[in-house]
Amino acid sequence: MPSPAERLRAHLAATDFTVMPCCFDGLSAKMIGDAGFPVTFMSGFAVSATRIGAPDTGLISYGEMVDTGRNVCAATRALVIGDGDTGYGNALNVKRTVKGYAQAGFAAVMIEDQVAPKRCGHTKGKLVVDRAHAVDHIKAAVDAREEGADILILARTDARHGLGLDEALERARLFKEAGADILFVEAPKSRAEMETICREVPGWHMANMVEGGETPILPRDELAAIGYRLAAYPLTLLSAAMKAMRDALAAMAEGRHPDELLLDFAELRDRVGFNAYYEAEQRYADRRD
Repeated sequence: MPSPAERLRAHLAATDFTVMPCCFDGLSAKMIGDAGFPVTFMSGFAVSATRIGAPDTGLISYGEMVDTGRNVCAATRALVIGDGDTGYGNALNVKRTVKGYAQAGFAAVMIEDQVAPKRCGHTKGKLVVDRAHAVDHIKAAVDAREEGADILILARTDARHGLGLDEALERARLFKEAGADILFVEAPKSRAEMETICREVPGWHMANMVEGGETPILPRDELAAIGYRLAAYPLTLLSAAMKAMRDALAAMAEGRHPDELLLDFAELRDRVGFNAYYEAEQRYADRRD
């Protein structure tokens, strides 16, 4: 069977546009795959929130992220792109991160050019490393791929925030020249900027659709027409889940049971996987008299 990286490369070559609801644990990844989405992205913002209950400000470690990734990749039929943050150190750390994410089952890994500790791309406090440093990290990621890590490299720049769009475009060009497979210019501020990114730097581009963030949320057909190949929705499922939990807790605090927010128990069991488990269990049932 082709590897996850081979399958993602073939998918991107054959498909004009793909929507990626983003996951943060095994259950969310499973539900995305079961809903028929072919690709998902493991959001660092969401994993930090759900695994350690802390903001995406560089607090979560490589070990915690790759451990979550193993569970995510094992739980879903969807191909998974993993958030590798800054690579968790210098160029050699980047190589270790890329190799570790490949071993965990990811189809691609994202490496970005922020100063550590990194920040969510749509919150304050972002700084980026110098251009040469940023390119060296992408070269290290590509070297890890060429040395046997079977994974695609998604190169991200956050330079638009502090250094302007021209610098972000130049970094994206250099990342492409260094061998990156997918490009991600974070936080463009208008549709015109999004069009410029896809027009000026040929390649497979990812859009980041953060509700309430700096980039306009455009319809899928418009993103495809602009030239994006992937669109990530990193916080949609996390936000929906947190809203439901907030409302359920408020109801219980008021002495009410939040029945209107709940799945039927039969559907809950099925979505978790009990029915599939029981069906598989029958293959090994004791048939002795």
